[in-house]
Amino acid sequence: MEPDDDQPEPRRLGRGTLLLMSVAAGLSVAGNYFAQPLLDTIGRDLHLAASTAALVVTVAQVGYGLGLLLLVPLGDLLERRRLAVTLTLATALFLTVTASAPNAVLLLTGTALTGLTSVAAQVVVPYAATLAAPAERGRTVGTVMTGLLLGILLARTAAGLLAELGGWRTVYWVNAALMLLMALLLRLRLPALRTTVGLRYPALLRSTLALFGQEPVLRWRAVLGALTFAGFSVLWTAMAFLLSGPGYGWQESTIGLLGLVGAAGSLSASTAGRLADRGLVHRVTGVAAFLLLGSWGLLATAGGGGAWSLAALLVGVIVLDLSVQAVHVSNQNVVYGVRPEARNRLNSAYMTSYFVGGAIGSALTSAVWVAAGWGGVCGVGAGLAAAVVGVWGAERVRARRRRSVVDDGRVRALA
Repeated sequence: MEPDDDQPEPRRLGRGTLLLMSVAAGLSVAGNYFAQPLLDTIGRDLHLAASTAALVVTVAQVGYGLGLLLLVPLGDLLERRRLAVTLTLATALFLTVTASAPNAVLLLTGTALTGLTSVAAQVVVPYAATLAAPAERGRTVGTVMTGLLLGILLARTAAGLLAELGGWRTVYWVNAALMLLMALLLRLRLPALRTTVGLRYPALLRSTLALFGQEPVLRWRAVLGALTFAGFSVLWTAMAFLLSGPGYGWQESTIGLLGLVGAAGSLSASTAGRLADRGLVHRVTGVAAFLLLGSWGLLATAGGGGAWSLAALLVGVIVLDLSVQAVHVSNQNVVYGVRPEARNRLNSAYMTSYFVGGAIGSALTSAVWVAAGWGGVCGVGAGLAAAVVGVWGAERVRARRRRSVVDDGRVRALA
């Protein structure tokens, strides 16, 4: 008999395995973010316009979004260890395409395919949630998400340093080798796990999309996720252009070091997971939404390049990343609790929305930067953050009204 998806066998997720899953998740997504501090360098090497170079980030997120929609639901159908290992191997292969690309076409093709298969990270997250004891699910998700988010942020630091040593292509060759190593370790260390849902692939995809109509919680949290990640992408897509411009004049390695500053914010993921286990998930979301809005106020003063601008930039990046990750981990904890037997499909639905938001944010940034510079970018980011606050407030009002209706019904029934 297959193990029940919501009641895993005890002690199947030790600390070593949890750490491995966290590292694997981080390395899987890192390849989608290496280009951000290198856009100017890649553009010069391949003779690309700034708007074309910025498409590298957008294409990576579109590919990732397609992988979330088309591949992640397979975790509810196929054996999860095999799926995670296969996607990790494919990511290593496609990273080599990007590393050897002689022109924009192959660069964008390799980037898109890497994004498609790097959703191994989003197979690993619900995999860990399933293996964890119910009382520790928030902490477990937070731990794996910390690794994933550190991968996103430290990718920029690693990209800058490796590009200085051996050129931008070196970054992708190194990541390909690490992904091969991860595939081997995942195959050796992860327990096999299969959930039987009794659906064929087309029906599985239809049921994933149907969840949006069936689960109001998923809809609200998907909108929150899309808006927050759109703002995150707006910041980090524009960052390379700001810091390499006349105000700052930084080199690639220095730009990449800013990822270390953002990494401090990612540590909120673990804290947010623990608070979710204590029943404070909605409060965490609200506080993070207001902090997110405030971060753009600081960032708006960071365009000049002086000492005050740099200080405002560093604090603004930390607060923004902290807020985005707290909202994201809170969202995942809420969504995973809706239907434990459909956890991969719920993750697919939520994360597809999340990265569609990111792709839209990146695409907006390239146009806004050309038209209005850093001030325009901060205006877009602040607008997105204000929408996050509004959506969170509307969802809380709706939830209170529903509870009031339910309570009134109980009183009348007792009367």
